[in-house]
Amino acid sequence: MMAFIVLVIFWACVISLFLSKVKRGRGVEWAKLFRIVTIVFSISIFTYWFIKKSAVGIVEDSVALQVINKLPQPLDFYAVTINDSETGKVIDTRHIGTIRPEYYRIEYLKMEKSDEYWIVGYLGKKNLVYFSQHALPNKNIDQIIEIRNYINQSVRLSDLAKKQVEAYNYENIKMGIWITLDFLLLFLNLILLIRSRK
Repeated sequence: MMAFIVLVIFWACVISLFLSKVKRGRGVEWAKLFRIVTIVFSISIFTYWFIKKSAVGIVEDSVALQVINKLPQPLDFYAVTINDSETGKVIDTRHIGTIRPEYYRIEYLKMEKSDEYWIVGYLGKKNLVYFSQHALPNKNIDQIIEIRNYINQSVRLSDLAKKQVEAYNYENIKMGIWITLDFLLLFLNLILLIRSRK
């Protein structure tokens, strides 16, 4: 959904840039109104989105997962929620974050359609050094996972998890590029609107 909104903002900002060239005729007021609405809408959406992303991701009917790093090196962890481990049907992938030794992170997983999740740990960007499967028979009990050694419980499933994490990171990079373009166009539109008022 957010990807669609980001794309809409991009094209609205592009149209607004072209409309900034309209200086005479009937369309001047409509062009200015469209530009103002685009800027206000864009700023509102991004403000809401960043506040939502910054807030603690507590989700209704979710399971709290606490991952504790007991290893001597910081690792970058992901949680992959799946529906069927045999087919590797993934429901959701979450980036837990880079956890330093003797520190922990908490992530909230939506488990209403799943009863199993995987923990994937990376040393650096590409080196998968930890993979574990975890069943969730009782969804009312929060999970605490202590990472004490470098293990890979299943090479086949860890390969599936690696592909999922790569796809997740690719989508995030793509979204980051679009958002950067949106910010650039939004800034240009804002400057042009302020100048036109002087």
